[in-house]
Amino acid sequence: MVTFKEKLGYGFGDAASSMFWKLFGMYLLFFYTDVFGIEAAAVGTMFLITRVWDSFFDPLVGILADRTETRWGKFRPYLLFLAIPFAVIGAFTFFTPAFSSADKVIYAYVTYSLMMIVYSGINVPYASLLGVMSPDPKDRNVLSTYRMAFAYIGSFITLLLFMPMVNYFSGNSKAIEDKQYGWFVGVVVIAIVSALLFLLCFAFTRERVKPVREKQASLKDDLGDLLRNRPWWILLGAGISALIFNSIRDGATIYYFKYYVDEDLFGTINILNIPFVLSGLYLALGQAANLLGVILAAPVSNRIGKRYTYMGAMAAATVLSIVFYGLDSNDIVFIFILQALISICAGSIFPLLWSMYADCADYSEYKTGNRATGLIFSSSSMSQKLGWAIGTAMTGWLLAYFGFEANQVQNAETISGIRMFMSIFPAVGTILSVIFIYFYPLTENGLKSITTELERRRHI
Repeated sequence: MVTFKEKLGYGFGDAASSMFWKLFGMYLLFFYTDVFGIEAAAVGTMFLITRVWDSFFDPLVGILADRTETRWGKFRPYLLFLAIPFAVIGAFTFFTPAFSSADKVIYAYVTYSLMMIVYSGINVPYASLLGVMSPDPKDRNVLSTYRMAFAYIGSFITLLLFMPMVNYFSGNSKAIEDKQYGWFVGVVVIAIVSALLFLLCFAFTRERVKPVREKQASLKDDLGDLLRNRPWWILLGAGISALIFNSIRDGATIYYFKYYVDEDLFGTINILNIPFVLSGLYLALGQAANLLGVILAAPVSNRIGKRYTYMGAMAAATVLSIVFYGLDSNDIVFIFILQALISICAGSIFPLLWSMYADCADYSEYKTGNRATGLIFSSSSMSQKLGWAIGTAMTGWLLAYFGFEANQVQNAETISGIRMFMSIFPAVGTILSVIFIYFYPLTENGLKSITTELERRRHI
């Protein structure tokens, strides 16, 4: 029986992870171009190189975690030992050294690559933990819901307060050196909170599910089973497509408000004596709407199935994204309304994906007798990074293609491109995601039979 404390602790882990993941998705491209001082095309290339290479590091972490044996279990020790390195390296990713332009590019490559490595080292075992906390698919749906709910709560708090923290620590100065200092100290605050949440996740959770096969399978067997796992391939494609959708929208948001909406004309909005910028409220609204989507995912999918819930949400996001292109820069109310609706759709699919990865682990064990939970769940992190790599690289390159110049008035072609980043380009990702999930074969009735058979084998 999974206790409330465990559900809470498991949610803390993704709150910690998502705080930084959202900083990467929403702010890092903008930070590199407008604060750190690197050309957009160079940033796009860096994202592609570092994230594609690191994506293939994730399965190695999964393989290692599957073979880890400690008194804390297979996956929990990684939360304990990597929480502090995660926070330290994450903070220095947003530090601006007094280097030449060429040396800054090198520094960005090194710190960002290290961050992605340690992100894999802690996040792959964390994701895999879902597959061993309970053998019950319904428990996993609940755990996945807690995970995504806390992910969006953490992201909401981060995105709501990050820019006010940056402005506070920079003394509301327009000077680039002050802004650089404000960005770094703001991230340090988030890093400390993230490390504490990972440590609480370690302390509150437990591992229960043991594989049917007592002896650890060989790496060759694990990889062979994975490559023959058809549902896993489908989820990999769907996950990459969904992250392309998210990464393009997220990465372009700050540019959209700075150069198209021109949020400086609206000034800051004071709530509880805290000055919020328009883009920060937009992003925070997106996280709140994502959370609503997470809450709706479980009851809707329990009624109509995970596959139909996923396809319906992504189809709706496609239509709404295309409509977004037609909004004028003064249509603030409609911009926020569409953001909420699109984010509800986006939020509902990710707990379904995590739950379906756990189902893929059961399917693999049912077919082969071998359970490689870490390797299967590493694919979820791999799909995240590949999707973000493709999406952010495209954003950086297309910004350069459309003639973007940081901190300058943009021409009509550049503005049109920035609008497409929030609408047409993300819609391509949602369409691809629907196509992949259409072919997903694991139905709810089929999973009940698989779960029953695995329970019978474990008790023989």
